[in-house]
Amino acid sequence: MGRTNDHPGEQAADDPIRLLAIRDTPLSVDEVFRAVGDEAAGGTALFVGTVRNHDGGTDVDALGYSCHPTAEAEMRRIAEKVAAEYPVRALAAVHRVGDLAVGDLAVVVAVSCPHRGEAFDACRKLIDDLKHEVPIWKHQQFSDGTEEWVGA
Repeated sequence: MGRTNDHPGEQAADDPIRLLAIRDTPLSVDEVFRAVGDEAAGGTALFVGTVRNHDGGTDVDALGYSCHPTAEAEMRRIAEKVAAEYPVRALAAVHRVGDLAVGDLAVVVAVSCPHRGEAFDACRKLIDDLKHEVPIWKHQQFSDGTEEWVGA
């Protein structure tokens, strides 16, 4: 008996977007991972973005994130686009705003799909598009006293 791709579990879920949020409180990898649990998913890809201690050869002391009021709506638009392009069973994304320290979680995204390759591809598309298109700005403060704004 051969495998077919017409099993319902091989298809995208009807409503795969399980969690989307912009928060001023610490993020939880466990919360995001639990949000994308799905019995039909054979692969779950999770990306965690953390505040690093350097950028462009300069030491970073601290940074803060701020966002435009439309940021969550833009996250939803991107999530819907990813869910339309891949057989997404479940998807979640949370981004932090406010003042963060080195090592803090800035963003956590996860995607579950029937197979690992699809999950990796969809997760990469999700984080790349969020980073480039969602109006969230990063204000970095460097140890040499300079600062820089970075964002979509």
